Amino acid sequence: MEITVNDITSVDKELIISADREDLEPKFKEAYKKYRGQINMPGFRPGKVPLKIVRKRFGDEIEQEEVGKYVQEVFENEVVPEYEPVGESQMLELNWENDELEAKFKIGARPEFELTDLSKVEVDRLVHDVTDDEVQEEIDRQRKQQGNWEEVEEEITEETRVTVDAIPLDDDGEPEEENKTEETIDLTQEESKQFGEDLLGHEVGDEVEVEVGHEDHTHSFKLIVKKVEKLHKADLTDEFAKKASNNEAKNVDEFKSLMKSKIQDYYDQSADDLFKNDIIDALVEKHEFDVPEVFKSQVQNQYVERVKQQSQGQLPPDFDEEEYKENMEDRAIRDAKWFFLNEKLQEKFDDIEIKPEDIDQHLEAEASRYGIEVDQMRNMFAQNPQQLESLRNSIREDKVFDRLKDEVNINEIDKETYQEKHDEKIKA
Repeated sequence: MEITVNDITSVDKELIISADREDLEPKFKEAYKKYRGQINMPGFRPGKVPLKIVRKRFGDEIEQEEVGKYVQEVFENEVVPEYEPVGESQMLELNWENDELEAKFKIGARPEFELTDLSKVEVDRLVHDVTDDEVQEEIDRQRKQQGNWEEVEEEITEETRVTVDAIPLDDDGEPEEENKTEETIDLTQEESKQFGEDLLGHEVGDEVEVEVGHEDHTHSFKLIVKKVEKLHKADLTDEFAKKASNNEAKNVDEFKSLMKSKIQDYYDQSADDLFKNDIIDALVEKHEFDVPEVFKSQVQNQYVERVKQQSQGQLPPDFDEEEYKENMEDRAIRDAKWFFLNEKLQEKFDDIEIKPEDIDQHLEAEASRYGIEVDQMRNMFAQNPQQLESLRNSIREDKVFDRLKDEVNINEIDKETYQEKHDEKIKA
C-alpha cells in the first residue's frame, strides 16, 4: 500500500491511496468466510457452499465492498493522523481493476501564516448612552401597542387608521368591481407610508386613485374611504407600568428606570455583537492566506443547511442551491479564514480556560431565554456531548474576543458616526 500526495495549491492537495491484491487479500479471505456462512444454495448444506463457488458467484460484490472498507480504514488510520486534513475531504475516484486499487481524494491542508501585530489592528466600537428621549419613545410605542382605536369623523392624518374598499383598475383605468377587497391601512406604520400622500386630508366617502409597486411593476387601485380611526394611547399609570413590565416595576418611575436599563442592555449587547463582527472583518483583511476549497465548500453547505432548518427542514421549492452557494462564496471565505485565525488566537492566548461557572452562566442564560429550569437545560447538554463541545467552543471564542479588546486599537464612536461609516462600507 502506498500513499501519494500532490500539491494543487498551498492548501489543496490530491491524495492517492494505491494498493494491490496482496494488500487486500487478508480482508478478502475474511469476507469470503463470513459470507460463506450466510449463503444458502440448492444442493449444499447451509454455510457449506464451496469457496470457489462463492468467489465465482459473489466475488465482485464482496471484493468491491471490502475495497471500500479498506480505503476508509486507511484514510482514518493513516491519512488523518499523518496529514490532518481540514474540511470535508472529497473522494474523486475509486478504481479496483486488474487487482490494482487507486483511490483519489481532494483534501485540505491547514494554511500556514503568522498573526499580525494586533496592536496595529484598528476596530470601531459603538458606544451609546441611552437618552431620556429614547426611553420616552419606547414607552410611547408600548402605550400605542396597548391603546385602542376609536372611529372619528375627521380628516385622515399620519396618526390614523383607514378602512377602504380597494378596487383594481384595468389598463384603461376602469374599475374591476368583481375583484374589490376591504383593506385596513395603518398610516402609523412604516409600510403604509406609501399611501400617505394620496390619503392625507381625505374623509369618509372620498375616492382616491393610487399606484402600488415599484418602477415598471405597478398596479393601480381606486380606494373608497369607509372608516377613519384614531389611536388613543393607553394612559401612563402605575397600573400600566405593572402590566407592561410583568410586575417588574411597581410604578411609573420604576418603569422608566427599568425601560432605560433594558434599552441600555440592548445597545450594549448590540455593540458587542457588532464589535465581534467588525474585528473579524479587520483581522481577515490584515491576513492574506488561502483557505482549502473543501473547507470553503463545507461552510457553504452549512449555509444551505441553515436555510433548510429555517424552512422547517426542507429547502423552498424555488431555491437554487448552486446559485445560493455562489452568491455566498465571499462570505464563506471570510468565515473560513476566521476559523483558522481563531485557532491561531487560541494558541496565542494559551492561558484561556473554561471553568464550570462559565458553562453554568451560559446554561442559566439559555434556560431563561427558553423559559425552562436550569437543571433541565443542563440535562439536555449532558445528553448531547457534541452540543456540549459546541458550547465550550462558543465560550472559548467569547474569551478570545474579550482578550482582543485589550490587544487591538479600539476607536469608540457614537451611534450616528457608526451608522454613517457602516453605510459607506456597504456602498463601497
